Amino acid sequence: MRTYYVIAYDIRDDRRRLRMARCLAAYGQRVQYSVFEAYLSRSDFLTLLYEIREIMDAEEDRVAIYPLYEPCRQRITRLGQQGELAVDEDVWIV
Repeated sequence: MRTYYVIAYDIRDDRRRLRMARCLAAYGQRVQYSVFEAYLSRSDFLTLLYEIREIMDAEEDRVAIYPLYEPCRQRITRLGQQGELAVDEDVWIV
């Protein structure tokens, strides 16, 4: 089973910020400059969590991960140009 996550970060250092963006892009889709959305299995989530902790400096940076379960995900309202994250339950391309 996969869960839909919204991941937001505030990284002070340019190099760490770039590394974080590249890391998150491997798991999901960027929807704002420092916000990503991803559909992840439990094992992918744990791997991502490990990678995030390796990149960030806990003294300077912040990362927030919000799980959105299906009833909440279906109620997302999007306005403007950004479309919904493409989700295919059978195929996951990273």
